Amino acid sequence: MVRRRCGRHRVRVGAGQRSRGRLAGLAVALVAATACMVEPVGAPTGPAEPPAPASPSTEVTRADGTDTVEEFEQDMADATRLAERYWAEYFRASGRSFQPIRRIIPYERDGEISCGGQEVPRNNAVYCTVSDYIAYDVNWSFRAFRQIGDAFVFYLLGHEYAHGVQTRLGIRYEFTIQQELQADCMAGAYLGDSVRAGTLTLDEGDLDEFNEGLLAVGDDPGQPWFAEGSHGTPEQRSEMFFRGYERSLAACDLG
Repeated sequence: MVRRRCGRHRVRVGAGQRSRGRLAGLAVALVAATACMVEPVGAPTGPAEPPAPASPSTEVTRADGTDTVEEFEQDMADATRLAERYWAEYFRASGRSFQPIRRIIPYERDGEISCGGQEVPRNNAVYCTVSDYIAYDVNWSFRAFRQIGDAFVFYLLGHEYAHGVQTRLGIRYEFTIQQELQADCMAGAYLGDSVRAGTLTLDEGDLDEFNEGLLAVGDDPGQPWFAEGSHGTPEQRSEMFFRGYERSLAACDLG
């Protein structure tokens, strides 16, 4: 059994053990920059535009000397593998074939990669529909990993992977907020169902930490719900995540 710590509690994925910063310590400024650059939903086309593989910088790695680049990379790989397994089983049960998202790409600089001709900025994690990849700013993600814990990695990957599944299912919405809240629900279902299946283990207190983190990443007060890029209020994001966590995909209106 591989063990991962989240705050004072463990997130375990199917062996190693380590401590994490508390999810309650999440800084709004750190995560509020997260955006999901999703082109109009449709069949993925065209090649991805990947940079050379990136790793967190040494300067960031030595922030407090307790968590390593290797641990972060392993957690990202674990989260990816768990998501691929989860969604492959869902598609198989519904009589459809499933193709995993083509690539998970770490990057470091503004404009290092692009999606449909649009540069991907730093301090971000995105799913690119036109090239079918997830990209994440590796240094920003690693800082969040250090501050929040490995739960952040599993939620982040789960949310962006959900956008890839929306594409595969042909789900289209008029407003961004509808797509984003559904992805939060799907991320919750992926984690909740994985816990119920025994492929992921959360210890007592981890759900409270998830809630605290989700409440910190909602849209700023006054953000119009109909604006392009809106993700939902803190309360909406937490509600949708836990709706999926508790009730599985039946709560996510996948059709």
